[in-house]
Amino acid sequence: MSLTKKPDELKVIQEGGEKIGAILEKLVKAAAPGITLAELDAEAERLIVEAGGVPSFKGYKARASDTPFPSTICVCVNEELVHAPGNRARALHTGDILSIDIGMRWPAKDGFFTDTALTIPLGPVKKEVELLLERTQKALEIGIAEVRPGKSVADIGRAIEAYLKPFGYGIVRALVGHGVGYKVHEPPQVPNYYQKALEGVKIEQGMVLALEPMVTLGTHEVKTLDDGWTIVPADDSLCAHFEHTVIATDGDPLVVTRRSEER
Repeated sequence: MSLTKKPDELKVIQEGGEKIGAILEKLVKAAAPGITLAELDAEAERLIVEAGGVPSFKGYKARASDTPFPSTICVCVNEELVHAPGNRARALHTGDILSIDIGMRWPAKDGFFTDTALTIPLGPVKKEVELLLERTQKALEIGIAEVRPGKSVADIGRAIEAYLKPFGYGIVRALVGHGVGYKVHEPPQVPNYYQKALEGVKIEQGMVLALEPMVTLGTHEVKTLDDGWTIVPADDSLCAHFEHTVIATDGDPLVVTRRSEER
């Protein structure tokens, strides 16, 4: 599989990314105390289908023997980090922090994949949580700035780690960003910490990467819950997750999943 996409493919990826960014923005507005995760998941699927796409995650299997993922979005609350199914009756409450990870293939037939995520507070939260969210989002932007031809994938992780490490956060190592486009997950892996071996993986014009820092208030170690999907910090600390799909161009990186509030 080529690590770069053709110009006509990149155009479709850009269009699909704009659509999924707009959908995530609508979900953020819908995410209020009292709504259930299942209701939020149903709205995500409705919006994706209305946009002419199909959910990336629903039915996803990394291997043929795996159990298919049961929902349209990964939706995590408080100490849940990633991959928590959205088909749950759990209701949101004031003071929760909520992460939504959403992916779409657009157009539905023979389209391309994009991926994006964020973490938001539902009402007032402690200052340390506010800072965790702000800094994780900034770490994503710092990583995005490294997506330039001639740089390496290692440069992305180095920049993110250098920013976050002084705060004493847990920078999750077991989960990483990735290539995206033809499939939900493609090479290369994009860690949020420096890996010397990735100095040899050079960024090229036309590469499409999903960068996604995952950061905790405690340990970088994680565990999987009994549902077989939900991943949480090993110490159950609060955590944050932000993600964008980014195209490497001959100039500045092109973030295709930006929401209007970020432009």
